[in-house]
Amino acid sequence: MIDVDALIVFSAVIDSGSFSAAAERLGQTPSGVSRTISRLEERLGMTLMRRTTRRLQLTEEGTWLLGRARAILADLANTEAEAAARRSQPSGLVRVNAASPALGHLLAPLLPEFLDTYPLVQLELVSGETYVDLIEERADLAIRIGALPDSTLNARRLGSSRLRVLAAPAYLDKHGIPRTPADLGQHRTLGFTAPASLNTWPLRHDGVEGWTVAPAVTASSGETLRHLALSGAGIVSLSHFMSRADVAAGALVPVLEEFALPWTQPVWAVFYKQGALAPRVAALVEFLAKRLGEVLEE
Repeated sequence: MIDVDALIVFSAVIDSGSFSAAAERLGQTPSGVSRTISRLEERLGMTLMRRTTRRLQLTEEGTWLLGRARAILADLANTEAEAAARRSQPSGLVRVNAASPALGHLLAPLLPEFLDTYPLVQLELVSGETYVDLIEERADLAIRIGALPDSTLNARRLGSSRLRVLAAPAYLDKHGIPRTPADLGQHRTLGFTAPASLNTWPLRHDGVEGWTVAPAVTASSGETLRHLALSGAGIVSLSHFMSRADVAAGALVPVLEEFALPWTQPVWAVFYKQGALAPRVAALVEFLAKRLGEVLEE
């Protein structure tokens, strides 16, 4: 039977990129790690990786085993977390992937409360602006804003946030205030590199619902566009959740409000589910479903 400790060592070597780094991470010696990998290869009768002085490269068999090892170790971790939940409350590490605006404006203000409620849960927060493969990125949960691509993943809607067209007073003082959506063609607009649908703004004009702009500046991150708008670089369309504090402070002001459409962006918790959701993940999803719903309605 394969030793679970050997699978832990094998995964650590791949995740850390070297025997020495894995040894440090596991509190072992590099020679001990090397012997464990050699015994695992001997046990399975296959070569798992090719080793050079500069890098490790998985063989086809190694890639297969890595997927199996991660699934086995994740199942063991979930079993341990479920046992802890039966004894007291959810515990263990939850890896969360979210776009930087969601991390900064939605999650960060609420997570202290979550951690106080579930002190045995640890969080690892990773910023990602695009669709993420949860298995490949080893994420337990992703927070995504907007329409979701077709997926075999499970998703739970946490709420929605209104889109608004905004600009800094300094920009408007210098370049004037657009009076109709058609005037945007004479202004510097800020938009997203992808998807293109984000550059259709929530404005109605001449019987058209949704006004498409040709941005002078594009960025992959809404947070980058927010900072550009705050600096007076141009006019932008952003979710209310990430701009409301700026509007309240007068750093950004709504424009073309008389043409505004009540468009909103849904906020999703996305997770990979096989069987029961791990208690530590379920606890975070339930918490966000309750608290984000309240925050997004403000």
